[in-house]
Amino acid sequence: MLIADSVEPSLPLVRILVWTAVLASLSLAAAAQSKATLDDNETLFSVVAAMNVCGYDQELEQSSPVRAEVRADLVEASKSPAVAGAAAQMCRFYNDHRMGGAAHDLAEYVSLALNLGPPPDFAPKMKEADLPPDATYILGFTPLLQIYYKAANLHAIWLKHQPEYLALIDQYHAPVAQMITTTDNYLRMPMSGYAGRSFTVYLEPMSAPGQVNSRNYLQDYYYLVVSPAGDNIHMDALRHTYLHFALDPLIARRATSLERLQPILKSVQTAPMAEEYKTDVGLLVIECLIRAIEARTPADPKLSDKDRFALVQRDEAEGFVLTGYFYNELRDFEKANIGLQDAFPNWLHEVDVPHEKKRAGEIAFASQAEPEVMQAARRAPLKKIDLAEQALASGNPTEAGKLAQQSLQANEDPARAYFVLAKVASFGGDMQSAQTDFQKAIDAQKDPAKDPHVAAWSHIYLGRILDLQGERDDAVAQYKAALAISEVPPDAKTAAEHGLQQPYEPPTAKHQDQDQ
Repeated sequence: MLIADSVEPSLPLVRILVWTAVLASLSLAAAAQSKATLDDNETLFSVVAAMNVCGYDQELEQSSPVRAEVRADLVEASKSPAVAGAAAQMCRFYNDHRMGGAAHDLAEYVSLALNLGPPPDFAPKMKEADLPPDATYILGFTPLLQIYYKAANLHAIWLKHQPEYLALIDQYHAPVAQMITTTDNYLRMPMSGYAGRSFTVYLEPMSAPGQVNSRNYLQDYYYLVVSPAGDNIHMDALRHTYLHFALDPLIARRATSLERLQPILKSVQTAPMAEEYKTDVGLLVIECLIRAIEARTPADPKLSDKDRFALVQRDEAEGFVLTGYFYNELRDFEKANIGLQDAFPNWLHEVDVPHEKKRAGEIAFASQAEPEVMQAARRAPLKKIDLAEQALASGNPTEAGKLAQQSLQANEDPARAYFVLAKVASFGGDMQSAQTDFQKAIDAQKDPAKDPHVAAWSHIYLGRILDLQGERDDAVAQYKAALAISEVPPDAKTAAEHGLQQPYEPPTAKHQDQDQ
């Protein structure tokens, strides 16, 4: 269900999140590129309903009325010996595999549900070896659920109560849409950054209203499973997950900048936060940035500066020691006219590592941390193209070329691979190969707006090569093509405009170009 600017009033029980003016300058077509949805899910319903059959009673009295209604139907279904027998086997597995409290159980089964396909098969979406560990532990629940689902005619129960789910979606779509709009306006991020990615909020009232489960799978798919009660939809948790969805990609190509921040990790080893943050500086950086944004833009806008900084101090006491640094950077960002995507690389580059490490070492860490909304998870292993870009940035063009070729063979991202190969060729003085590969990088992109960096700089480098060959008219055409790309990066825009003003001349060794 794609977010749209408007919904026909004739649609029964609106299921689509209304995104009103993500940015004033964005058209309906641009807004439609977003993959943010508010939805229901029969697989999730089936799994959590089965948990209720097996004794999951957490916060039953505070739950939405639909939970009690569904449970009554499940009890009625269990009067059949066949259904009772299927439930007994399913619940024996459920009870034998409990390792924590109700909240822990729910987290495991939510993880399982998000990695299963639709009923009645509930087929895993990936190989068992690739499933999250918590889902793998209870994967044996799936065949038992298949039997119970058919015996109890769980699909009929789902259809009976689905209108109540849709009514909840209709109730909450406006505040959720407002949160997304407000957050996007603050970040000022280009819509192209969301292409091919999704953020989904599932409303599941069969779970306890006090529980929120947030997941990020394969780096591009973000889920929040929440059980609303009354007017409470846990907006803080929802916004936190959405900020991860928007900002996590910012560190994907910042290996060199992140590497210099590694010493800071030594100062947080005794902090109470999750262990993943102590070993992955990228996870730590993004979480600190998100917490800084939350402190700068709290739910209560009337909160004083003193109280906002108290939030920063709380987060730093949990180990998120760069929260204060980003909090200060955001002060200036709010007055500027650039997006966070453009500001963030400079912030990383300007971190005074010795100072921040020393300051972190002086923080008195708390004895425990608040539960983290988004489960800290290591980023997926880097693709060959990511490694190629890192090798190129580290001054190893030979290795970069080898990895880019492997990336091409794996068909990971041909445009980026050709772009790396073109730069490798140019470093080696092979302008003919560079020219060919820059053109291939352009041709490989079906939508230049998906990666405006590669598209724009490919045109710019082609323009420079043509300038050096004395083909000025063709060079100008390339610079114009770079400027015509939607959301052209600021550095590329400046370089293209300079190319239009005068033919390119290679920089001297003293003033080497810092082009990407």
